Amino acid sequence: MMARITTNTKIALLLFGSSLTTLLIFAGAIYYFLDKYSYADFYKRLETRATIAARYNLELDTQSAEAVRILRTQYLERLSHEREYILRAVSETELEGIAMREGIPVSFLRTIWRDARATHKEGDTFYAGVRHDRGAERYIVIISADNYFSSHHLSFLRTILFGSIVFVALITAGLSLYFSRRIFSPIKDITDKVRKISTDNIHLRLEHAEGNDEISELSSTFNDLLDRIETAFETQKNFISNASHELGTPLTAIIGEADVALLKPRTADEYRDVLKSILEQADRLDQITKSLLFLAQAGYRGKVASFERLRIDELVWQAKETIDRIDPQNDIHIDSSLFPEDPMKLKVQGNAQLLHLAVANILGNACKYSHNKPVLVSIAASDGHVVIVVKDEGVGIPDAEQQFIYDPFFRASNTTYFDGYGIGLPLARNIVRLHDGQLDVLSVVNVGTTVRIRLPLG
Repeated sequence: MMARITTNTKIALLLFGSSLTTLLIFAGAIYYFLDKYSYADFYKRLETRATIAARYNLELDTQSAEAVRILRTQYLERLSHEREYILRAVSETELEGIAMREGIPVSFLRTIWRDARATHKEGDTFYAGVRHDRGAERYIVIISADNYFSSHHLSFLRTILFGSIVFVALITAGLSLYFSRRIFSPIKDITDKVRKISTDNIHLRLEHAEGNDEISELSSTFNDLLDRIETAFETQKNFISNASHELGTPLTAIIGEADVALLKPRTADEYRDVLKSILEQADRLDQITKSLLFLAQAGYRGKVASFERLRIDELVWQAKETIDRIDPQNDIHIDSSLFPEDPMKLKVQGNAQLLHLAVANILGNACKYSHNKPVLVSIAASDGHVVIVVKDEGVGIPDAEQQFIYDPFFRASNTTYFDGYGIGLPLARNIVRLHDGQLDVLSVVNVGTTVRIRLPLG
């Protein structure tokens, strides 16, 4: 099984590889251009010597030529294996014989003959030749030598470059590993701290990193995630506590009624009263169970029927009719003064049954918790959304408890004498969010509650 390569190591290898590649390209470029320069410079030196040799051998008198020779010997460095050729040729046809005699390529001689100058390389020996015309006579003067700089100095340069590459590669490898560890050190610290956080200490948070870099953003993101997880844990805890209470109450009543009925023989009317009480509690239990099922389905898009275009004003009127049948004493008023002129701005894409259920729950709560005081429903359209506002004059919700209003089975402390299970508002919120909408609640104790539903136009 292959060992796992950490991101830390990958970054180190990437830094090392890129640095080494850059170094190799740089060293190769230095060697290449220096090698080319050494060739061009050496050819130029040979050509200069060939020109000097032609002048003092073919143009100057004996005394002047000797003086030039002495100066050349004293002040002009002799090249490695330097050799001088003074070749006389009457015609181009003689070049082949000269080439065979001197061991020089005939093509090189012909190029000098035609172009007056040429260069040639054979093995480690470099040649530079010039043509010199003296009256009717034509001479070819050639200087040959070994390029000591190219053969020895460039070899030394290769050794230096190779040693430098190895040395720099080792330094680069160490620095790459060091810097990659420094870069990933905060991430490793975050990983170690996150591993220590469990359900037993979900309240712990990462220290906020200084600066405005990716590490700081990562710490903040983790802390936000932990906040949401902690909230989910608290919600689950509250749900279990409230659900246990709501489910346990009717079950306890059913068991208690049955136990009392079995203590001694009863009359038919007494058994009928017991069965009636058990039936009421069983019906309550059934309603709670169905509400839980509906709540779960409303929070999962896969369980929702197909959407269609709906008129929100018509949906609100239908919800009011439902409340009228359930609670004929309600005092719901629908304000149409804010209706848009274009009825298309009242249409949304949604599921009629679910949206009807959500609006009916909100209206029912407004009537119930206000003792059927006036409830005002306003409908408006703005910024590509339809807004429904339901305002009542009920008991309100205490400030300290408003953070729990969307928890299933949660009921405010001032609503215990009202019928209900604490599922209506969480269910309505799930339905609204399922339609990519938003549900907000503003409540003041003994003043009333305002519920605002915002849905995108369809």
